[in-house]
Parts: sequence; C-alpha cells; structure tokens
Amino acid sequence: MGVSRQRGLTLIELLVSILIISLGLLGLAKLQARMQLSDMESYQRAQALLLLNDISSRMTANPNNSSSYATGSASPVGAGMTCPTSSATRQQADMMDWCNGLQGAAEVGGGNVKAGAMLGGRGCIESLGSGQYLVTVAWQGMSPISAPPTSVACGKNAYDGGTECKDDLCRRVVTTIVRVATL
Repeated sequence: MGVSRQRGLTLIELLVSILIISLGLLGLAKLQARMQLSDMESYQRAQALLLLNDISSRMTANPNNSSSYATGSASPVGAGMTCPTSSATRQQADMMDWCNGLQGAAEVGGGNVKAGAMLGGRGCIESLGSGQYLVTVAWQGMSPISAPPTSVACGKNAYDGGTECKDDLCRRVVTTIVRVATL
C-alpha cells in the first residue's frame, strides 16, 4: 500500500496564483497612475500659489497705483490672452510679468511652447473697495472634483471640456484678499 505523495503544484493552483498576482499588479498600476495625477494637481496648486503671492506682493509694494492692477473677472490675464508688452510703469511691468508667468513663461519646451505653470492659468484682480482686492488664479484641473464657490468668478465656465469637466468641476482656483494701505 503505497501512499501517493503530491509533488509540485497542480495546474489549477498555478492558474489561481497567476490570477491573484496579476490582480495585485493591476492594482499597483492603477495606484501609480492615481499618484501621478495627484502629483500633477499638487504641482499646479503650488505654481498657482506662487503666482498669487507674487502679484499680491507687487501690489502692496506699489500702493499708490494699486487700483490700476484691477482686471475684473471678465478680463483675466494669462492663458489665451495677449500679455501686455509695455513696461513703462511699475504696474505695467508687473502685469506683463504676471501674465507671462500664468502662461508658463518660466519653462519653455520644444518649439517655444510655454509649459512652466498650470494648464490654462488665468488671473483676475477684482476691486472690493476701500483698498481691498480679491486676487484669483484659476486653472484646469486634471480630473473632476467639485466646483469652486459661485462667488469666485475668475475662469468661470472656461474649463468645461468633455463630459467629465462640465459645470466647472475641473476648474481650480486659489484666492487671497490684498489690503493696500492708503498713503
């Protein structure tokens, strides 16, 4: 009476193992893609905050002409716009630099393509009265999340492309209120 001993894996055990490993690798690939998307979103937000801080500092450094920085939400500067070319005054030079920064002039790729800022970056400066200004930077997000508050009009409906990015679900904004002292 010989006892049969099992040697090696059966074909079914091998197929189940391959299935489990392939599902795990597929999950890792999806996780990697999601991490790259999050990394790009973080990069764009960091760039927007740098540009927001830049123009805010420029406005407070030029308090006597702060009202001339206002663009309103209907006339943003940045992507798709022609940047000012005059630098005769400090305000004109500041707006030219900010517009170029929003378009990505800091990084230029092949064929002189500007690629250093957010996707579709736009900036708005709205006067709130009494030396206060709402400064906004808007850009195209990588995937839909939630729409910014309706009170933030900069870039509204400018990023509604495709079926996923409707109703401003892909519009990202950062804002700050700049208070300029009257001298």
